[in-house]
Amino acid sequence: MPGEERGAGESPVGEPDARLSTGVPDTATLGPDERVRPSLTESMGRDASIPLGGPIGEHAVVGRHWFWTPLRVALLLGVVALALSWFGKAACIQQNAGQDGSLGLDWSGSRQFVAMCYSDIVPLYGAERLDKGGFPYATMWYDDEGKPTQHERYMEYPVLTGMFMWVNAQMAQGWVEIAKSGWLPTGLEVVVYFDITAVWLGLAWLITLWAVAMCARRRKWDAAFIALSPLVIVHAFTNFDTLPTAFAACALLAWARKRPVLAGILLGLGGAAKLYPLFLLGPLLVLCLRSGKMREWWLTAAAAIGTWAAVNAPFFLHPDTARGWGEFFRLNSTRGADPDSIYNVIMQWLNWPGFDGVLGFKEPPSVLNTVTALLFLAACAGVAFIAWHAPTRPRVAQLCFLVVALFLLTNKVWSPQYSLWLVPLAILAIPRWKPLLAWMAIDAALWAPRMFFYLGTDNKGLPQDWFLGFVVARGLAVIALCVLVVIEIYKPDRDLVRAHGDDDPIGGVLDGAPDKFTLKRFTRGKAEAPV
Repeated sequence: MPGEERGAGESPVGEPDARLSTGVPDTATLGPDERVRPSLTESMGRDASIPLGGPIGEHAVVGRHWFWTPLRVALLLGVVALALSWFGKAACIQQNAGQDGSLGLDWSGSRQFVAMCYSDIVPLYGAERLDKGGFPYATMWYDDEGKPTQHERYMEYPVLTGMFMWVNAQMAQGWVEIAKSGWLPTGLEVVVYFDITAVWLGLAWLITLWAVAMCARRRKWDAAFIALSPLVIVHAFTNFDTLPTAFAACALLAWARKRPVLAGILLGLGGAAKLYPLFLLGPLLVLCLRSGKMREWWLTAAAAIGTWAAVNAPFFLHPDTARGWGEFFRLNSTRGADPDSIYNVIMQWLNWPGFDGVLGFKEPPSVLNTVTALLFLAACAGVAFIAWHAPTRPRVAQLCFLVVALFLLTNKVWSPQYSLWLVPLAILAIPRWKPLLAWMAIDAALWAPRMFFYLGTDNKGLPQDWFLGFVVARGLAVIALCVLVVIEIYKPDRDLVRAHGDDDPIGGVLDGAPDKFTLKRFTRGKAEAPV
């Protein structure tokens, strides 16, 4: 494939095609900086290369192209996927004229569901009062005003995402104002807002791809593979989740380059956009305990918590925004089982009222909250046991993937775009293209029955069971990937990353570090202790 270049000191002689039968390169032929070439090691890569001339030849001279490196190919494919994603949402930003001649969004005929173009970005422009120009967390309004269910509302997103939304709204309103003079093309404010937001979200995903390519070291083509992920095409612009993926991926890159403070700052910023990047501190903790690298972990944790607190402090300390700042936590505590959660599947299929039974308006599902928290803590304890019990120290990406996947599986909310969190972690943890594509295709396909379930059977939508069946299939696919990761942790000879002689490309100070503590060593030491 174009751009299958060699690194410094890499031999220009390609690997024999016989390795296609195993899927694992002969490590004896790989130099210390030589890249894995997917047209020789992945059947999907081989098939994709056919329109471009087929797999690279045994005696091909590679790495001489002045421009097309694997990273640039990945970024180009990322732009293509983002363009497809934008066009997928474009049907929901069509305009039409009302009876009075004024322009409005054309969502007639339940267009957002029929065209499967729904994006939270569009309705949130008005729902979060961004169109009114109010400052997030200081602006209060009433939902269901005048009804018995009337309640006060504030911006519901973490502060970095909330401010991102507000800044984009200010830019959109400024754009429309300038456009009145004829200098710029324009449209409805909400359409301009969506387009401006999409530009920044797209840039965040390209940064994610760059960081993944840098983390993958000799497997840079893996970034090109996830660049065309079906999940990106469907959900890049469904919500704002490419922001935390960019922070999380860059944090792992900083850790790989032995910069723990920078890694912590990036995790803290990611946690201020969506909380999940802070979960990555857990895998780093158990691996640092195993390797005796606690100083680096403390630096990372302190920087992450300090950064998160510094970003949030102006909002939770100021009297005008303190209550609004807590809206994110209040809403999450009072939410019930999300339609995409396994709890909802069980409730619907078994006609079960749930752990808390019938709840009153805004009454928090206390039992459900406790169950989900305990299940996630138990899952984390299981990951820690694996990290300390496995014969070889697991790689950072393997544990990070397990923790985030188990959070989604045990949580009461799995919004469709949350699956984007797993995409960069999955390719770094288990770079097997076929099983990853199978999972991503199932997960992306879930969007269709979800949309047509919301359309309703009275409007020719799908019955609920189609949607719930896909939720189960998505969960089983993620569980299968988790099992595969655990198998490779206990059998590192099957790990495609370690098959090339690497220990942990994003391990940073952990890469090649000897064990200081393992459960087996601890148990053996107790058994051999004198009576």
